[in-house]
Amino acid sequence: MDEKGALKKIILERSYREGTFKLTSGRISDFYIDCKQTTLSAEGAYLCGRLFFEMIRKTPNISAVGGMTLGADPLVTAVSVVSYLEKAPIPAFIIRKEPKGHGTGSWIEGKANIPEGSRVALVEDVVTTGGTLVTAIERTRQEGFEVGAVLTLVDRQEGGAETLKSEGFDLLAIFTRSELIS
Repeated sequence: MDEKGALKKIILERSYREGTFKLTSGRISDFYIDCKQTTLSAEGAYLCGRLFFEMIRKTPNISAVGGMTLGADPLVTAVSVVSYLEKAPIPAFIIRKEPKGHGTGSWIEGKANIPEGSRVALVEDVVTTGGTLVTAIERTRQEGFEVGAVLTLVDRQEGGAETLKSEGFDLLAIFTRSELIS
């Protein structure tokens, strides 16, 4: 089984649930994907890191990878570790939900590892409406970085890609919902 197939198997076993769920967006859904059950497992984290690293590697001049806490935390760490193992290190950063209440007041943790004005990739575990990524893009820009790529582990195919397209970004997904449950 290839890496993507192995990751799909883990997501379906550990993260995908059917039932009635309220999502971050406020929507009610008949399925839920709790990707943290996958991204916080050793194999799942490694596979996410490998697959995201390969996607990021195809985008020119990416200097760092980041995302909104909490969903992106294990993902950015996994990508950074894999990039180091591949001898093409990419530092990770985490975007806070609230700006730091002391010191610099920064939205971003790990900023000292990223050259000023760098082009970065943003990752997310699951995209529904795209709202979290739009916020992440805004905060990343406020901190002086250019967003060069926007990626997700799972696109629920519920308008997120279209929202990001209206902001000028193509959403790159490891899996769409239809691919995941096919």
